[in-house]
Amino acid sequence: MDEKNMNLEMPVKIKVRNLNKSFMGRNGEIVALKDVSLDIYTNEFVCVVGPSGCGKTTLLSILAGLEKPTSGTVEMDGKAIAGPSPERGVVFQQYALFPWKTVIQNVEFGLRLKGIDKDVARKEAMKYVEMVGLKDFADSFPKELSGGMKQRVAIARAYAVNPEVLLMDEPFGALDAQTRAQLQEDLLRTWQTEKKTCFFITHDVDEAVLLAQRIVIMSARPGRVREIIDIDIPYPRNQETKMQDDYIEYRNLIWSKVYKEYLAVMK
Repeated sequence: MDEKNMNLEMPVKIKVRNLNKSFMGRNGEIVALKDVSLDIYTNEFVCVVGPSGCGKTTLLSILAGLEKPTSGTVEMDGKAIAGPSPERGVVFQQYALFPWKTVIQNVEFGLRLKGIDKDVARKEAMKYVEMVGLKDFADSFPKELSGGMKQRVAIARAYAVNPEVLLMDEPFGALDAQTRAQLQEDLLRTWQTEKKTCFFITHDVDEAVLLAQRIVIMSARPGRVREIIDIDIPYPRNQETKMQDDYIEYRNLIWSKVYKEYLAVMK
């Protein structure tokens, strides 16, 4: 049995049921999410794609506990998500590093907040700094790092607090193609080693097919789950995977569905 199917036999980690989210705008109510239901399994890698404004980031913010739903329920391990928690690490497109702290200090910050002893926190943080290939930059400040290196720090910081779920909102969206490709492969290796549940938002269909076990396609606003597609490509995957016929078939299939939703926005 391949890894994808094994993961889908795992328990449900996050359960979303009949989720609705509305905001008040200048011209009245804006419905961002409507009747969204979704199961995310333990150790699963899920990517979410859809046209701009379909509620992807709003959904992630609700899973992170940063936003509250207008109605519906969101649970993790059977318990309602009521706010942020170290059990759910979040990585955004913008790195949000402390500019006055070094790489190692940024990564150990969450550990120190948890009350972990300084020496223990430093040792644990260094493990993740090394994991993302930044051992030689541990004492560097963010201003001394490239964009890709800063994002590696953000990922290391999220992993260091040992979250059960990693929520990633277009973390590679602002990077050049070469750096993005390298970080995609780094993330896949780390996910296979650490076995976290990953919920990853992207506009890039190629990226979604490379990373995900399942891809959630969101509809144009109001955001709904239009379709969920299993990606039956074995791991490990790398950039060479993009040359395979099955990869190309999945990419074309999903792109056509996402483009259809984009056209709905443009009408």
